[in-house]
Amino acid sequence: MAAPHDAPPSAPPLIGQRINVVGTSGSGKTTLARRLSQQLGLPHVELDALYWGPNWTEPQRDAFRQQVSQALSGPRWVVDGNYSLVRDIVWGQADTVVWLDYPLSLVLWQITRRTVSRAARREELWQGNREEWRRLFSRESMIVWVLQTYRRRRRQYHSLFADPAHAHLLKLRLPSPRHTETWLTTLPPSPLTTHHSPLSTSPSP
Repeated sequence: MAAPHDAPPSAPPLIGQRINVVGTSGSGKTTLARRLSQQLGLPHVELDALYWGPNWTEPQRDAFRQQVSQALSGPRWVVDGNYSLVRDIVWGQADTVVWLDYPLSLVLWQITRRTVSRAARREELWQGNREEWRRLFSRESMIVWVLQTYRRRRRQYHSLFADPAHAHLLKLRLPSPRHTETWLTTLPPSPLTTHHSPLSTSPSP
């Protein structure tokens, strides 16, 4: 079974050509996926951009799965997102999973800063959706969501990484931004021209 790697400051494992970046909300999945896209010359697909419709409407199950399958039909890509509804599709085709396992205190700081910035600038996300001040102080707040899901998400990924069903995957756990930055410096730049998927249109988390 392919054991997960805590990517250390030196000599981290190699990376594949079909990469899924995962982690709790606010950990920086999209930011890292975009950097990998630029550095490795991989098309970038953002699952949130496929999932959310206008006015934060959710898609039909089969339609979402079909969209994801189509978006990942190419031989090389980096995709960010945690949706269990399509994990079988994503992980079935991926060769690498990168888990941003950052401390809760850091994630809360990042998600708060991101949410306030988006609301203040009225920044458009996906399909015309925007962060709203009222959501920041409600049960729909991403801050509340992180508090509710952080520990469950960590347990989930520890279990998934140990599951023999995913033995084909190279699994990397990055426990801090310092580890992430050091790991990125070890990856060779791609000689290929950087590609960007039209589905990756949202601002970074």
